[in-house]
Amino acid sequence: MERCPKPWIAAVNGLALGGGCELALACDLRIVDPAAQMGLTETRIGIIPGGGGTVRLPRLVGLGRARDMILTARRVPADEALRIGLADRVSAPGGSVDAAVALGNEIAANAPLSVAAAKTALADAWDLPLDEALEHERGHYETVLRSADRLEGLQAFAEKRPAKWTGK
Repeated sequence: MERCPKPWIAAVNGLALGGGCELALACDLRIVDPAAQMGLTETRIGIIPGGGGTVRLPRLVGLGRARDMILTARRVPADEALRIGLADRVSAPGGSVDAAVALGNEIAANAPLSVAAAKTALADAWDLPLDEALEHERGHYETVLRSADRLEGLQAFAEKRPAKWTGK
C-alpha cells in the first residue's frame, strides 16, 4: 500500500484492533468515527503486532506513545487518536466512510502526477537521511515541472477554472 502511487484512506468505524489497526496504519490517511477505538492489543493474547505495527505506529505517534499503546494493549478512543496523530480526521457520527470518500475526491481533484510524486517524496523524507531526501524531492519536483499537467494547472488557475488533468 505504501508503494502504490495512489493514496489509501482508511475509514475506521467501531474497533480497529490488532490487524485492523495495522491495516489502518499502512494507509496514507485515517478517518475515524467518533465512537471508534484503535489499538495494537496483541500482547494481551501472548503475541506482538506482526503486520508492521511495531514499525508504523512509532513513526506516526512517537516511540513513547507507541510503547504505551503496545505494551499495555490499550485501546485509544477517536479523540485521542486524532490528538496523537494516529488519526487524521474525526468524522461525524456514522460518517467515516462518507468522509473518507469526500477526502478521496478532494485529493482526486489535484494533479495525479503531483499527488503520486508528493506521496513518494513524503515516504522518502521519512526513510532517508535529510540530504538524500532533499535530492529525491528535487527529482520529483523536476519531473512534475516538466509535465503537461503543470501547464494545465497554471492555465486553469489563470483562467479561474477547474483543471482538466491528463496524468501526463
